Amino acid sequence: MTTKSAAAAARSTVYGYPRQGADRELKKAVEGYWKGRVTAAELRRTAVALRAANWRSLADAGIAEVPTGDFSYYDHVLDTTVMVGAIPARHRAAVAADPLDGYFAMARGTQEAAPLEMTKWFDTNYHYLVPELGPDTVFTADSAAQVGAFREAAALGLTGRPVLVGPVTYLLLAKAAPGAPAGFEPLSLLDRLLPVYAEVLADLRAAGAAWVQLDEPALVSDRSLDELAATARAYALLGGLTDRPKLLVASYFDRLGVALPILADSPVEGLALDFTGPAAANLAALASVGGLPGRRLVAGVVDGRNIWAADLERALSTLGTLLGLADRVDVAASCSLLHVPLDTAAEREIDPGILRWLSFAQQKAAEVVTLARGLTDGTGAISAELAANRAVLAARASSPLTRDPAVRARAAAVTGADARRPQPYPERAAAQRERLGLPLLPTTTIGSFPQTTALRTARAELRAGRLDRAGYEKRIRDEIHEVVAFQEEAGLDVLVHGEPERNDMVQYFAERLAGYLATAHGWVQSYGTRYVRPPILAGDVSRPEPMTVRWTSYAQSLTARPVKGMLTGPVTMLAWSFVRDDQPLADTARQVALALRDEVADLEAAGTAVVQVDEPALRETLPLRAADRPGYLAWATEAFRLTTSGVAAGTQIHTHMCYAEFGDVVEAIDDLDADVISLEAARSHMQVAHELADHGYPRAAGPGVYDIHSPRVPSVDEAAALLRTGLTALPPERLWVNPDCGLKTRGWPETRASLENLVAAARTVRAETEKEAAEETGTDTGAAPRR
Repeated sequence: MTTKSAAAAARSTVYGYPRQGADRELKKAVEGYWKGRVTAAELRRTAVALRAANWRSLADAGIAEVPTGDFSYYDHVLDTTVMVGAIPARHRAAVAADPLDGYFAMARGTQEAAPLEMTKWFDTNYHYLVPELGPDTVFTADSAAQVGAFREAAALGLTGRPVLVGPVTYLLLAKAAPGAPAGFEPLSLLDRLLPVYAEVLADLRAAGAAWVQLDEPALVSDRSLDELAATARAYALLGGLTDRPKLLVASYFDRLGVALPILADSPVEGLALDFTGPAAANLAALASVGGLPGRRLVAGVVDGRNIWAADLERALSTLGTLLGLADRVDVAASCSLLHVPLDTAAEREIDPGILRWLSFAQQKAAEVVTLARGLTDGTGAISAELAANRAVLAARASSPLTRDPAVRARAAAVTGADARRPQPYPERAAAQRERLGLPLLPTTTIGSFPQTTALRTARAELRAGRLDRAGYEKRIRDEIHEVVAFQEEAGLDVLVHGEPERNDMVQYFAERLAGYLATAHGWVQSYGTRYVRPPILAGDVSRPEPMTVRWTSYAQSLTARPVKGMLTGPVTMLAWSFVRDDQPLADTARQVALALRDEVADLEAAGTAVVQVDEPALRETLPLRAADRPGYLAWATEAFRLTTSGVAAGTQIHTHMCYAEFGDVVEAIDDLDADVISLEAARSHMQVAHELADHGYPRAAGPGVYDIHSPRVPSVDEAAALLRTGLTALPPERLWVNPDCGLKTRGWPETRASLENLVAAARTVRAETEKEAAEETGTDTGAAPRR
């Protein structure tokens, strides 16, 4: 590769970094603040220290330009809502009284005010808080947090680049506020919002910022002509400002498509583009518009969402092609490193040879720096790094961990009939009614119950050897006994064992399936203070032995009511893992589905009458471009059906999804052919029930009536009102009553109160429904109320 001149030396940068700290210090500080154990001043000091540690780590790795403004106490989209003053009316008083408490009230809700709706950030497992905007929304600039973070980095002697959610993406991610006129589109507020961004940009320039990054990932989805025109108008205005820093408009997660020439024609000084995965198409597209002459291109050539070591030679080849397409080419990861763990050095339980296959945030920063040096000084300057990288890639490709001939032969033998239940739904429903004997509007929960400190302590003591296996299992049995007894006392109809033995709904299964690796410290933020450790799917997948039958059967032995077997579905097992990138996702999904099919068969053989296979990730994994969706949905729904289609008609199959826009996948939900689906609906006021009805969904559904991501306890009247709304869309014989999601993150007091209210609401609406039915038929059975 030709060496570039010193004047054009490639700079290295990233768009964002994990927020939590090496020991999840942010989580502990924020939750301590909520519980009153940490003061606001102490929380702010923790945040300052974490930001400084992140920047120093990046600078020590050789990153030339560090991101500022990417850090958040809870969510960066919520931070943008604060920055532009778009506080919902129900939270304004709280924010005015105490900005920090008001901020957390918007995120978590209070007993008096519901939180903002939460949904997935594009096709990732990160959740953002959805802005609520209406025709009367008044935007006001508040740049204090962004200016403050930039000044903190400058005080450390570092070159910072503030990173903001762009105005078009912010509006496209927003929803119409309650009470907004039908058909209101938040994007109609663009001309009202742009002056606020102009003010923030002026403030950052005054603070010394040379560049500001405006993230516009919404532009990698299919956009209408009006949305594209709004994008052109936004960047013509912002680019035409005189009192501003230079602007770097960033996109990631997929190709820009027709939005690329619009941004290329705008008067901004640079673009940051993703060149990994499907976004590799950006290279040819950029060439087709003549590149970015006289401007800056930041090339995302290191995958910021997965954890495999980069192919440095391939990335350098891409960078070499890009050299002629811009005035300067700098090097970055493809997106914020928020989506990967912090550092592989903390993983001491993974074989060192395998550990070298992996690249977490710190390692990705080092890869970016290496590539920038190679681009500037030529491949000879990084010959040792390239040789080591080639050896790592070769070792992974030849490892026996990655290939199991028996697994591959079984997957290849699958037929279409294996992925279809032989009985139609009406026949199954009749068999299940006879077997289960459930009342109208049956009640259940989604699966998990509170993971108490005692449970977490027992798990830690077992790992440390301070508690033997027999002692640990006694604690699990005691917890299951308590959970089952509470559910019977509360009056729930279909019970769960509460999952006390599970650390995480994906990790638990990954630790029991061949082909997966588990990390000890690979924490990634899901939302707020909720962090998960995604397992690593490194090789072919099989199930050595049953994983859930023992505890499900024990729970069933404690009650005459049905207890659900609880599994995580194949798509979610992929989506919430760091999945192998050396074979098609469809092939990997089929392997996981066959392993789970064996577990479903063993649960059924043990007498389990209801099996729930959760697929909350079905929607989040949906490709961002419509053209890519049919292929994905074909293999994703087949994988679910392959998991569940081996059971008899009388065995009821449930699935669960949460915190996504379901309208985009309602046909796929139908194609899953589950007997019952439970869905998040409390924050969206039963929107999904109407989406199912509009589609003509023919099976049973449980739109949630209890928002479990908030500590507030829904009243009986509130839950009953949601149920009545659900009944305007779905008939009572096909409507279930349940929370939005699992209860793992909630405490026992609020869980007890909320579920008791849920059951009371179901009984109230059930009685109303049965009375109405009797009046319509002119009968009065005089029967006692059903449980």
